[in-house]
Amino acid sequence: MVSVCFYFQVHQPFRLNKYRIFDIGKNSPYFDEALNKQILSKVANKCYLPMNALLLKLLKQHPEFKVSFSISGIALEQFENYDKRVLESFKALVSTGRVELIQETYYHSLASMFSLEDFKLQIQKHRQIIFKHFGVYPTVFRNTELIYSNAIGELIASLGYKAMMAEGADKILGSRSPNFVYSHPTASQFKLLLKNYRLSDDVAFRFSNRDWNEFPLTLDKYSGWISNSNGKLINLYMDYETFGEHQWKETGIFEFMEKLPAKLLDNPNIEFVTPSEAIAKYEANDVFDSPSIISWADVERDVSAWIGNDIQKAAAGYLYELADAVLKTQDPEIIEDWRKLQTSDHFYYMCTKWFSDGDVHKYFNPYQSPYDAFMIFMNILNDLLLRVERRLGIRLSGDKFSEFRMELEYGKT
Repeated sequence: MVSVCFYFQVHQPFRLNKYRIFDIGKNSPYFDEALNKQILSKVANKCYLPMNALLLKLLKQHPEFKVSFSISGIALEQFENYDKRVLESFKALVSTGRVELIQETYYHSLASMFSLEDFKLQIQKHRQIIFKHFGVYPTVFRNTELIYSNAIGELIASLGYKAMMAEGADKILGSRSPNFVYSHPTASQFKLLLKNYRLSDDVAFRFSNRDWNEFPLTLDKYSGWISNSNGKLINLYMDYETFGEHQWKETGIFEFMEKLPAKLLDNPNIEFVTPSEAIAKYEANDVFDSPSIISWADVERDVSAWIGNDIQKAAAGYLYELADAVLKTQDPEIIEDWRKLQTSDHFYYMCTKWFSDGDVHKYFNPYQSPYDAFMIFMNILNDLLLRVERRLGIRLSGDKFSEFRMELEYGKT
């Protein structure tokens, strides 16, 4: 018997206004309300609403079919503010009892690498909004962009979660298959569910690629790959925006997904499971030992998409250097703005990689260049720094803040 676990990530960032040097100190808003509403509307109509309707239909047609989602807190905010139909459609899916919700950080942030205390607070805030809308408390965790290491896994285990999702990275697995449940090297009862990135990316990235040597991806071909895979559990993890946004409707992606459950269920040796069912059904096959940080991004499966170059490292360093001072303000608006600036997308837009995955970064970047993204972000940080200092009534001191001010002064010249 082969178990198939579908998991979809749902996320939309709060995109930034084109913040100029001249906006600093003038109470200019950081986030582009009109653009965020416009993009949410577009993605809702191309992906969320039609795909949720399709999944609801499939769940009614096939009692054995199951899927799982994680939905960032800031995506849920936008559903509430801009299009409640989307939120209601997700509630309808969860109400079937065969859709599991996965825990993550509220802000889809990089906090697990920079501020563990705020990381835990963001997890708790996400837990609260999931319960508010769906009446459930998730037991499986998924970090932003599947960012994972032994240390992060140990922390998540200490918070009471039963399992965590991670990338089935070849550099960790070696010759082993991702198609099993694995355990943490020290928290032995804590289980790890690893993405089969080849079969996941066949749909998420290669489905419409005419240069792919397996194009077109047919139901017979894909179901055959799944049924002939080595192992017991095939985790198919992908961005939900794959359907209709990354892979347009015209590619046939909706028709493919509509027919896939029936095709797989025709095989008596294939079943669908949720992440919680997977960890209840299977014992750990081996230890997954990842002392370094991995993710599901790019060919490197590391975090270089977000903190791989000097401008990304500088932006993240300055942002998290403000942590203590921001929290000392006890100002809800300052704290909320600071946390929304932690969203991983802001750093992704600063990526300068131009190798095998360069086109991906270029396609999703709303700025003319990564350096534009950096300067806008830094202008906003400068304004945030001024707000923090005014609130506390002090000028923040220290090498990092002096360096920060030098960078900002250099940008003004």
